Amino acid sequence: MTRRARVAVLLSGSGRTLENFLRHQARGELPVEFVGVVSSRGDVRGVTVAHEAGLPVTVIRRRDHPDPAAHNQAIADWLEPRDPEIIALAGYLCYFIRPAWFTGPVVNIHPALLPRHGGQGMYGDRVHRAVLAAGDRESGCTVHHVDDRYDHGAIIAQQRVPVRPDDDVDTLAGRVFAAECELYPRILAELAREITAT
Repeated sequence: MTRRARVAVLLSGSGRTLENFLRHQARGELPVEFVGVVSSRGDVRGVTVAHEAGLPVTVIRRRDHPDPAAHNQAIADWLEPRDPEIIALAGYLCYFIRPAWFTGPVVNIHPALLPRHGGQGMYGDRVHRAVLAAGDRESGCTVHHVDDRYDHGAIIAQQRVPVRPDDDVDTLAGRVFAAECELYPRILAELAREITAT
């Protein structure tokens, strides 16, 4: 049996991106094993999605820790025995610090064409609202490496979508999320194959 790359997922909300990963995995399009899910909030659907998929899941809330470093250390301590090879942020809204022991890729997807409309506090509908306010003719999504600044790490891939004259936040968000559902699993699969090929 072909070895699958071990992936940990961090989320803060509905779990839509995790659900999308699981769909691609079930179709044989995503050669990964999900070894753990961390949620920064307890009362979100993403926790339920992980439980229903039979994945190891924990809630590690930022407000339960004195600072971001302590919060991230708690996450790192939970992840370390699960030995992930990729960490994928999937609607994760807290500041993430790479664990000292982790050498693999940490990746995220952003619902705009970075470097436009990124940075701290730019997530979800705030991003789409900013795109519309700027009069941009196109938007899309960006998969990027995670570094020590919000939405700043090296871009891996982007997928573009048109901004239509009659768009509102909801219609634009729907089109961008459809692009995310294609792009993120494809890039995650490419990273996984690179890891398992070595």
